[in-house]
Amino acid sequence: MPTIKANGVNLHYITVGPKGLPDLVMLHGFLGNLAIWHLYMAPILRREYRVTTYDLRGHGYSEVTPTGYTAADMAEDLRCLLDQLGIERPILVGHSFGADIAMYFSLLYPERVPKLLALEPGLAALVHLRQDRDWIGWAAWVAKLEEVGIHVPEDKRTDAEYLLQLSLETPKFYGPARGLPRNREPLLNLIRNTSLLKDYEEVGALTLEAVRTIRTPTLLAYGQSSHFISSYEYLHTALPNCTPVLLPGGEHFGPLEQPELLVEHMQEFLRKSPSYSGLRLVSNGRDTRK
Repeated sequence: MPTIKANGVNLHYITVGPKGLPDLVMLHGFLGNLAIWHLYMAPILRREYRVTTYDLRGHGYSEVTPTGYTAADMAEDLRCLLDQLGIERPILVGHSFGADIAMYFSLLYPERVPKLLALEPGLAALVHLRQDRDWIGWAAWVAKLEEVGIHVPEDKRTDAEYLLQLSLETPKFYGPARGLPRNREPLLNLIRNTSLLKDYEEVGALTLEAVRTIRTPTLLAYGQSSHFISSYEYLHTALPNCTPVLLPGGEHFGPLEQPELLVEHMQEFLRKSPSYSGLRLVSNGRDTRK
C-alpha cells in the first residue's frame, strides 16, 4: 500500500499507466476514497494518461488528523503530493469536494494546471444554497433513508450532521453514503472527532468573485437531476473558460452512476477542448444545444 508524506500527512496513493504519458490526477469526494475511480474510469483513462489517485487526508488509507480539512488545507496537501511525486503540470479531475479542491488549486497555481475537469463541485462559497430549508437535497436524502425503513424526525430533516451519521449507520443506504466501504466506523470517527464538517464550510480564497478569475480550461459536469444543480447554475456562467455538460438523470455520483458517459465527455474534452458556446445537454445519446 504505497503512501507518501505530503504536507506532514501520510497520504495513500495509486499510480497506473506507463511513464511518459500526460499526468492526470484524480481527487475523490467528501467521505469517499480513491476506489471510486478504479471501478471503471481509471482503467480506461490509463490507456492515454498516467493516472494518479489518492485518498484525501482522513479518508481511505490516508492519515486521520484532528484538523486540516478546509479546501485550502487540501489544496496544499495536493501541492506537496505533486511535488513529492515529481508531477509538475497534471490534468486535474475532481468529484464533489475533490472538485472544490482542484478548483482551489487551479486558483492558486494556474501555471500548474493545463486542464481541469470539475465533476459536481459544491463550493463552500455556495453552501448557503444547501442550508436553505427548501434545498432539494433535503427531501431526496430523507426519501432515500425512508426507502430502507428509516424514519427521520421532522426536526432533523434539514440537519446535515444528523443525516450523515444516520446514513453511515445504515448499511443498505443508497445516497450520500453510496459507494462507501462497508466498515463505517472510520467515517463516523471522521465526522464526530475531527473538524471536517466545520472546515468544509470555510471559503478561504475561493470566493465567488475569485471563481471568475480561474481561466483554466474547465469541463464542468453535473447530473441533470443533481442535488447540487444550484452550484452548476452559478459556475457554468461564472467560469470564464468553461465547457458545461449536464448528464441525463444522475443525482450527484456521476463516477458511479454514469461512468461510461462521463469518460466519453472527459476524453472528448481532453483530446479536443474546442471553443464552446451554449449548454450541452446529453439525452438518449444525442447532444442538443441551448
